[in-house]
Amino acid sequence: MTDATPRVYLVDDDPAIREAVSMLLRSQGFPVETHAEAGAFLAATGPDSRGCAVIDLRMPGMDGLQLQAEMARRGMTLATVFLTAFGDIPTTVQAMQAGAVDFLTKPVTGSQLAGAIAAALVREQAQYTQARRNHHAATLITRLTEREIAVMGLLLEGKSNKEVGRALNISHRTVEIHKAHIMEKLGAGTLMDLARIAREAGIRD
Repeated sequence: MTDATPRVYLVDDDPAIREAVSMLLRSQGFPVETHAEAGAFLAATGPDSRGCAVIDLRMPGMDGLQLQAEMARRGMTLATVFLTAFGDIPTTVQAMQAGAVDFLTKPVTGSQLAGAIAAALVREQAQYTQARRNHHAATLITRLTEREIAVMGLLLEGKSNKEVGRALNISHRTVEIHKAHIMEKLGAGTLMDLARIAREAGIRD
């Protein structure tokens, strides 16, 4: 089980860089955990890990871009910041398109690194909050029966109770009862609330 305390995970094969950067970040109040290679980092973290990963680009075994892809494959929401001496435009573009918050080239100033990490932590917090909302919404949806889900879908298409009733071959009064049950089970006060919950649960665009 991983520790969900937000922190900075520094992944770099150069021990001098690990020591210098970790000391710098700790002096600015960031909790830091260091790893010499991608495998050790992945073994120590998981989908519940919080914070951001500061990743070197060129490392033995799995390189930084491969690590970034593996983190995504494992469902990890840690924000990523690249810190490398070997950056180029195509690599930077690839990393940013894959979701990196920043791509810094060594040597980097303390303020540059701290600013990138602060931005990464803000993004990670937003992603974490949204992921929790999505999970909660998906859990709520499991309370509905198949018929209630069908009714909800038609209501969210903008159909009236009578139109829903005709589509499902039930009375509009039965639709009203289903609707009341749906709203109660999901804790929704309005159709707008209902639409938001369905969107967060991933069953509506």
